[in-house]
Parts: sequence; structure tokens; C-alpha cells
Amino acid sequence: MGRIFVADNFGTITADAVVVGGGIVGASTAFWLSKAGMKVIVVEMRDALSSLTTAASVECFRTQFTEQDMAQLAIESLGMFENFNEVIGLDDIHIGMTQRGYLFVTDEVKMIPELEDAVKRYHELGVTDAEFITGEKLHKRFPFLASQALAATYNKKDGWLSTHETTYGFAKASLDATFYTKTKVTEIVLDSKGVAAVVTDRGTIQTRMVVNCAGPFAAIIGKMAGLQMPLKTVRRQKCYIKVAADIVPKDAPFMVDLVNHSYWRPEAGGVLCAWVDSDEPESPPSENLPTDWDFAAESIHRVSRLNPFFETIADKIVASDINVSAGQYVYTPDDKPVIGPCTEIEGLHLNCGYWCGVMMSPAAGKRVADIATGKMDNRDNPLRYSRFAEGAVEKGSTFLK
Repeated sequence: MGRIFVADNFGTITADAVVVGGGIVGASTAFWLSKAGMKVIVVEMRDALSSLTTAASVECFRTQFTEQDMAQLAIESLGMFENFNEVIGLDDIHIGMTQRGYLFVTDEVKMIPELEDAVKRYHELGVTDAEFITGEKLHKRFPFLASQALAATYNKKDGWLSTHETTYGFAKASLDATFYTKTKVTEIVLDSKGVAAVVTDRGTIQTRMVVNCAGPFAAIIGKMAGLQMPLKTVRRQKCYIKVAADIVPKDAPFMVDLVNHSYWRPEAGGVLCAWVDSDEPESPPSENLPTDWDFAAESIHRVSRLNPFFETIADKIVASDINVSAGQYVYTPDDKPVIGPCTEIEGLHLNCGYWCGVMMSPAAGKRVADIATGKMDNRDNPLRYSRFAEGAVEKGSTFLK
């Protein structure tokens, strides 16, 4: 079982693999590497696992992707979430799996063919539960929508979970793994054979394998090993609003307005809502991100457009009912993560570059382990890092990236 420590100085120790980053992606990676028989050490700079990007997420998962490489990971991850206790081998972990679906809605006639084509593509990729819903059927199933809503895509298997419980589930179920918190990487040592050690502010770990799962700090960790990664970090905010239970539509899904890029979902004691600002500038990696004073008001305004019940929320809330927080998405040139070994530097492996780390984490961690142990050839991995040098970079058409 995985051991979680606040590290004292540990001198010089050894590991088969060192995972940098203790979010949900790092914990999943450690679990699968340990399951493959490796001695694993995870180093996390913060006080606890799952306390930076993972905690800042809206904790959702979905399978509605139009790109085959992304859909493959999403479908595999969904299966692991649905059978999480069996996957990790522990019965006492409860991840709060809630499958009420993702609902992508438009009120623009010109967008309707795009939604219909997306659902056809989902079916081609194996997401056969995805639906294209229009008109009266849409309003009958989701009566909270405004009258002008015209069409939507929907998959009832999508939803949300507790990222904290999932992260710690992976950590606790890791076989020969130690998780050190409050431990910051300061150097990655290379020799003629590649990666030789990871130096931290608590001591040195001799290893021939490092997995970069450092979220928004992944480019900094890569640079320590001599790798200049094409990653961009962008702030994303979310708003929690305390709301009386009778105001929130019963059994509502995660709902996205495709016209103004806003979204909301039920949350314990209220709702989460936000919007994706396409003009948000790139920002340096940070543990302490500011929030905009008007983000909550703008979010409520945007989601109200297709969800009129938010007008009631706006009339009733007071400042103490609102909490705005922020994290960072990480984008690559094709908006897809990088997974697997870096061929330029022997022993450096990657599992980073995510705007969708929560939903991809189970399958991505397994892929890192499968490639590292030879179960999968990296040439068959469409999300390999070398795709950028190969020119195999193409952005997809997935909604709300």
C-alpha cells in the first residue's frame, strides 16, 4: 500500500521511477507503475496530494471527443472510474461517481449540423450512448432550458466525481510507492546514459526513470532535464454558489452553452458555474492565482441565457454565498496531452500538457506504465511527444477545450 509522508531530509535514496507531481495524473501514474512491479517515489511540492490543479478543476469526466486518440483514452478511463474499486483493489474508497451526463446546447440554427456531425463521430469512435436531441424532445427531457434552445448533444454516462478521493485511492492502492509531500525538485541529473537522479530540497533520489506529471509546472521540470516543451499555461476560473436545493433542477447534468462558452453543474449545497474566456492570456505557472472581481457576475449572466432559473439565484444570493477560485489549464500545440517517453532524453517520460487531466488520468497513467514495461510500443502511441517533431500535429473539433 502506498505510503504518504511529509518528508524530512532523506539523504540519498533509490527508486525504479520518480513521479514528479502529486495530482490525480501523478497518483494514477504511480499506481500503474507500482502495479507493474516498480519501486516508485512521488514528489509533490505542496502540503498534500490533489491540492493544486486537481483541486481547482470542476471534477468532471466525459467521452464526447471527436478525435480518436482522445476518445480512446476517455472511454478507457470511464470504464476504470465505473469500476474503480475493482481496478485499484480496495473496497473502502468512495469516489462519488455521478453520471448525469454532459449536455452541450445551442440556440443557433447554423450550429445544429455541427452538433449532429459530432454525434455521428462519437458513434464511429465507440461512444454509442451519445445522443443528438432537438426541439420538443430536448425541452421535455431538460425542462430547465430556455425556450430558445434548439439542439444538443448528450451522453448519460458522462458526469463528475470526487477528485480528492480518486487521487488518494490511487495513492493508497499503489503497491511499492512512497509519496513525499512538501518536497520540491531542484535538479534532474543526467549522465551518459540519460536520467541519473532527481535532486530535491529534501535529498537526492537515484533513478533511471522520471515521469513529468507536474501539471502547470511541467515545462519547468522538462527544462531541468534539458527539454524545451511547447506548453502554454492559461488561468481558468470557477465559481461556487451556495443555493437552496429547491432552486436547482433535480438530476441536472453538466450543461454547456456552446454559444457563449459558459457551463454549470450541481454541486453539494449549490452549483458550480464558469465560462471559458478565449482571450485569457498565457500566464506563468503559479500556486497562487488571482481571481477577477466580476467573474461570478459574468458567469451567472452567461449561464442565465439558456438556464433562466439562474435569474432566481442572482436575485437571492449574497456575497458570502459566492466563492471564486482559479487553476491553470496546460495546452500543447494540438490541445492534446503528451504521454510516454521523450526520445531525446533517455529515462525522461511525460504525462502532462492537460486541459483534461482528471478525465484522462486513469488510462493515461496506465499507458505510461505499459510503454515503460514494453507492453505497448511508443510508435503505436498517438500522443507520443515525438509527434511534434514528426509534424503529426492537428487540432481537433472537440467542444469546450
